[in-house]
Amino acid sequence: MQEVLKYLKENPTYYLATVDGDQPHVRPFGTISEFEGKLYIQTGHVKPVYAQMEKNPKIEICTMGKDGTWLRLTATAVRDDRIEARQHMLDEYPSLQGMYKADDGNCEVLYLKDATTTFSSFTAEPRIIKF
Repeated sequence: MQEVLKYLKENPTYYLATVDGDQPHVRPFGTISEFEGKLYIQTGHVKPVYAQMEKNPKIEICTMGKDGTWLRLTATAVRDDRIEARQHMLDEYPSLQGMYKADDGNCEVLYLKDATTTFSSFTAEPRIIKF
C-alpha cells in the first residue's frame, strides 16, 4: 500500500471512475491519504460522484507518472463517517479547508477496500499489489 500511496502523491492528479446506471463517469481527483492503515479519498456529499459511489461503491483510479508508467487501482469505496477521519484529510490538504469542515455535513471521506493496483509500462511486465 505504501508504494501505491507514494506513487499517487508523486502524481497528484489522478482520474476516478464511477458508474451511474450504465454510464461511466471519470473526473480528476487529487486527494489521497493514509489513515489508520487505509488509503482514503475525499469528496463532497452534495456532488454527483458521492451519490454514484453510494449507489455503486466500485471505483477505479488511474494516473500516469512522469516516467511513462501508469497505475490502475480498483477498489470498493467505503464511507467513514468519523470526524477524526475527515479532520485528518483536511489537515493533510489545508487547501480544502476553505470549502470543507470536518463537521459541515458535506465533507466525505472514503477508504479503499479490497484494492488491487496494477503498475504498468510499455517496457516491463505489469506488477500487482493488493491491499
